[in-house]
Formats: sequence, structure tokens, C-alpha cells
Amino acid sequence: MTVSKKKIFADERLTAEKLQAERARRKVKHLVGVVANVQAESHSQPKAVLVRPPIVAVQRAINNEAVPAVGLAYILAFAKSRGYEVKLIDAIASRLNRIWPLDDVPGYICKGLTFDEIIADIDPDTEVIGFSIMFSGEWPAHRRLIKMVGEKFPQALLLAGGEHITALSEFSLRDCPELDFCVHGEGEMTFVDILDGLRLGKDLRELEGVAYLDKDGSYCTGGGLPRIRDIDNLPWPHWPDGYLENFWDAGKSYGIQSFRDMPMMASRGCPFRCTFCSNSQMWTTRYILRDVEDVIWEIKHWLAKYQITAIQFYDLTAITKKSWAMEFCRRLKEENLNINWSLPSGTRSEILDFETLSNFKDTGCNYLVYAPETGSARTLKAIKKRVDLKNMDDSIRAAKRAGLVIRTNLIIGFPGETRVDVFHTVVYGLKLAFWGADEVSINIFSPYPGTEIFADLIASGELVVSDDYLLGLTSLNSDYTAFNPITCNKNMSAFEMACYRLGFMMINYILGYLFYPKRIFRTLRNIFSDHHAATVLEHRLKDVIAGWRKKEK
Repeated sequence: MTVSKKKIFADERLTAEKLQAERARRKVKHLVGVVANVQAESHSQPKAVLVRPPIVAVQRAINNEAVPAVGLAYILAFAKSRGYEVKLIDAIASRLNRIWPLDDVPGYICKGLTFDEIIADIDPDTEVIGFSIMFSGEWPAHRRLIKMVGEKFPQALLLAGGEHITALSEFSLRDCPELDFCVHGEGEMTFVDILDGLRLGKDLRELEGVAYLDKDGSYCTGGGLPRIRDIDNLPWPHWPDGYLENFWDAGKSYGIQSFRDMPMMASRGCPFRCTFCSNSQMWTTRYILRDVEDVIWEIKHWLAKYQITAIQFYDLTAITKKSWAMEFCRRLKEENLNINWSLPSGTRSEILDFETLSNFKDTGCNYLVYAPETGSARTLKAIKKRVDLKNMDDSIRAAKRAGLVIRTNLIIGFPGETRVDVFHTVVYGLKLAFWGADEVSINIFSPYPGTEIFADLIASGELVVSDDYLLGLTSLNSDYTAFNPITCNKNMSAFEMACYRLGFMMINYILGYLFYPKRIFRTLRNIFSDHHAATVLEHRLKDVIAGWRKKEK
């Protein structure tokens, strides 16, 4: 960092706006894809809105939690940088903790605005309506919303993007004829290209990154999956006024909880090809890390603007380079940034040795999630999870020596797994709990669209996409009292795996509190506090208590 930049950040009185402006002024390159200032064009700007539908869950779900929509915030910011003002209707953020039943789907509920309320909030003159459809398990309900919007706004162009749409574009277009275009992968550039195309009268079918049905009903796609490579020149997320405050006031965050948790991304994509993950469909295998300096500038911006108390990195694979991790920690120390940060999504262990993890702890890292997935060497090979369990073990033990709170994620029930494989995974999980892992979660394999395993199951006829299948994905690992989950394993019944899952989870927490009794006091303190939770369990217990208090009122 140059002396002049250090001087910029030495003045603690700098406002968030000045930090943002200085960051933009010192960029050498222009934003990705900028060709002109759209406001200088004579054509009128299309009126556009982005819609995030409500959460869909089973009535007994305990881990379908509301989190800020960082992806949509990036799209809003990019559109704003190109001169477009796009409205956000986030059904989840607008009515946190509001629950209403899905009348035509018994046993399922929605959390957030009702469909009628969403429609009422859309301006009658809106020309472009984009929907964020992330989870395939929510598609049957979200499809109904899109149909209702299409009936109310027949003149509007309806778009959809997200993980589900990218994985099942043709299915979604045929299942919901009201949908005009599907957007593949990252949405920033494609969404703005669509707005530009409408403003300039271009043929949207020629755009890269979109899919549609032509007049003959044939499925067409505009090229491959575009990737944004220069992510350091993307504008930081734009959060509408009062948006984040809704989540903070309601105590909602991803993973653990503090007073003001800010979602951020330090990278995009993942370089690996695990057969149970849809990453390659959504992002390709190109992994791009942001420049450390840009991440530091963003943190300082949010500190100045929102007085945040923690950073939660939403990255698919947060940190794969030790040099980046060490530089990040060094810069946090140099700037004396007194803030917690966590990696709640699940990371790998290759670069996480004791030196790195000690620096994590020293700079405020308070939660780290590992993703070994399985304790079976045979299963690791089958799912192409290129991880060395011995290195994972060493890293987890080093993390505990460094004083970090950690969680590990395990999965059972992959196609072809035997009881022996599951036994190895359960024993491995118990070993992790004994070593001090604060949480060892175990879930049943989800045959998710966009994954290699999903494609194999479809090709063999073992899986057929239907509403029952999709809704089953929503309930699969959110209701631990369900004993008939969707499974794709011929060696064990659904009931048997559900028993393994519930039994192991209970034993894991019992062992954890038994061998580490100090956690009992930490958990009791946190669940009755207003803004603190050190683990996901503590966060869910706080949610339950808050629900009881609400009913009593």
C-alpha cells in the first residue's frame, strides 16, 4: 500500500461515501463492460424490479433461515453504476418472521410477504421483472408467484436467475410458460445487458448468458456460461435504506450471530469438481480471489457506514491460497480493524495450518466451518472430493489449539454408499467431536439439480423431476423429525438413514458438552443474550425462544 493510501485511511473521520469515492477514483480500469454512460443516451430507461420470493419450508423446519441477499445487492450496485435505478422487493427481508401457509401444498409454509403483497408492490408501469430462484426445493411455490405476476403484468418481460434456474433452465421455461428468459450464472452483466438491449431496441435473444424458448418451442441458449473475471472492479453491494437493519433487529444472520453481521464475498467460484455440488454449472471451475486491498477497503466502508460488528464471508470456497490469507490478516492488523469475521459456508484445509489459524484468531476470526463431507476413503474417491482426511484432521486440531470455534459438515447416503461407509463417517464425526469440534453436523445426501450425480440419476431413470421431488429437497435436511426423506441409496432405507442422522446429531452434541463442559455456560449465556450466538445450535435455540416469547405476547 502506498504512503498516500495509508494517509487516506489514517483519518478516522472519513465518511463511508468518501471511502467509496476514493476507491472508485483510484481504479485504473473501468468497470467490467462499461461502454458509455447510459444517462447520455436519448432512449428512455426501462423500469425494472428484482424480486426475491419468500422462504418455502416444511412446518417443522429448523434451519431454513433468512439471510441478506448479497447476490441481488451486487446486481443492484452494478445496475446503479450503469445509470439504472432498479427496485428491490425482498419478500423475506420485508416481513421477517411472518409465516403463512401454502394452501395447495399441505405441510408447507412460506416466510415473508405473501404473493399478493409482492404483486401490489410492483409499479404498474414496470417493464422488467426479475426473480431470484436459488433453491430448487422452492420452485413449485415460486413458479406460482411468477404465474401470478405474469397474469397481472402481461406487458412486462419476466426473467429468472439463480442456482435453480441455471441448473434447470429448459425445465423451468417449459414448466412456467410465463417466464421469458432464464439468466445463467452471475447476473450482474447479463441483467444490465438486458436493460441496455431493451433501451436500445436490440434483440435480447442474441445476448450471452440467457436461455429461452423460440416461437416453435425449441430450447435456445445464447452461448456458454459467462464469467466476470475482473471482480475487483465490480462496485460493492448496494443495500437499500433500512434493508440490513431489518435483519439485525430480528437477530438474523448466516451461521453465528453478533449485533451487526455484514455479508461479504472475497472470491467467486470454486476450482474443484465434487460430484454432489452444482458449482461447475453455476460458476464453471474458474476460481477468482479479490485483491486483499479491495476487501480491506470494503470492510472500512461498511464500518464507517453501518458500524458493523462482524464480517461473514459467503464464499463457496473461501480461502485456497495461504499467501492471500496471511496478507489479509496482516492488513487487518495494520489497519487496526477491531472486528470479528467468520467463514460459515465450509472451507478446505490445505492452507489452514497452525500459523495461518493463529493469525485468523488474532485478527478476530470467531467461527470456521470445515467440509470433509465423509469419513469414508471410498466415498471421497467416488464423489471426487479431493481432500486428504489426515491433513483435515491436523488442521481441525490446530484450529482448536488456536482457540477457534469450529463446525464440520458431513453427508451420508451418497448413491452406492454402504453401511460400512456410513459407519466410517459416523465414527469420524464422533472423533471430531471428541477433538473439540463445537458442532459436527450430518445430513442426508441431496440429489441437487446441476450436479454430476443428479445428471447420472436422471440418465439412468432413477430420478424424475417433479413437484414431489423438488419439495422433498426443501424438507430433506430442515426437518430432523422426518423419517421418510428423499434418498437415492439402494443399500439403506430412508428410515434407516434418518435414524442415523438424528441419533448421531444428538450423540455429537452430548459428547461435545460432556467433554467440554464450559460450553454449557457459553450456550446458556448466549441463548439469553440479545445479539450473540457462538454456534448454529445456539442461534437456532435463540430463534425457538424468540418464537415462544412472540406467542406469549
